Amino acid sequence: MDSLLAILVGGLFAFAIYMILRRCIIKLIIGLSLLAHACNLLIFTIATTVRGKAPLIPEGEKAITNVADPLPQALVLTAIVIGFGVTAFTIVLIRQVYQTVGTSDSNKLTSSDT
Repeated sequence: MDSLLAILVGGLFAFAIYMILRRCIIKLIIGLSLLAHACNLLIFTIATTVRGKAPLIPEGEKAITNVADPLPQALVLTAIVIGFGVTAFTIVLIRQVYQTVGTSDSNKLTSSDT
């Protein structure tokens, strides 16, 4: 299962980099979104999530075993929220650039005065 996730993460990273390097700005947004999803899957793959009890220590016990690690879940949840904000900001910014310049080709966006 881990090798399948590693191949999936690698494929997502490769496709995201390919989309980021395209000339169209819309494909840049898609590439950035895919890159964020690939990073989230990478965190889950590295953390090796397991099913277990909640990480709460009952009163009177010193340690518990077979618990789920909440840190990767918290990191990915935070990354999802930040990625959504960045994607929304990028879409608004690209929309404004398209309305001002009239093109989505990044090679034609050389002039800042129009």
